[in-house]
Amino acid sequence: MLKFTILILILGLFATMISAQENESPKSPCDFTEAKQFDFWVGEWNLTWADSGKGFNKVEKILGSCVIQENFDGLESTPLKGISVSTYNKNLKKWQQTWVDNSGAYLDFVGEFADGKMILAREFTGKEGKKIMQRMVWFNITKNTLNWNWERSLDEGKTWKPLWQIHYTRK
Repeated sequence: MLKFTILILILGLFATMISAQENESPKSPCDFTEAKQFDFWVGEWNLTWADSGKGFNKVEKILGSCVIQENFDGLESTPLKGISVSTYNKNLKKWQQTWVDNSGAYLDFVGEFADGKMILAREFTGKEGKKIMQRMVWFNITKNTLNWNWERSLDEGKTWKPLWQIHYTRK
């Protein structure tokens, strides 16, 4: 009888443990604060820039919300069409982005969100052997609008020249 009672207690304990595990929803590996820093960008956006430029950008979370995918279309203003994927790298404690487009470009960026701005940058050596830095800056971020700048520095980041300024309005 004692063996039977112990067996019933053990089975009851296992049943309780299994039930508790089933009630816990699995946590996404990207469910942490830093991985949500780019959430402001997620959505469908109408874009405008100088000289009556207009475009469209669809930005969505994919792969279990671990990756942000951008689908840029310059519409009739520019033939540029491109895709980027961005993810937060826990080891580096930085955001990383890869951009590819219909001009054959492949660009990789690293950066972070600080002081209300997302800044992703890269550097490379130009044709004349001089170091060139490029960066993207998302700023003036609100729920339904934001500004984005494409900038270049030829003096190792001391000064930055805006090359393309885009205003985003949520669709």
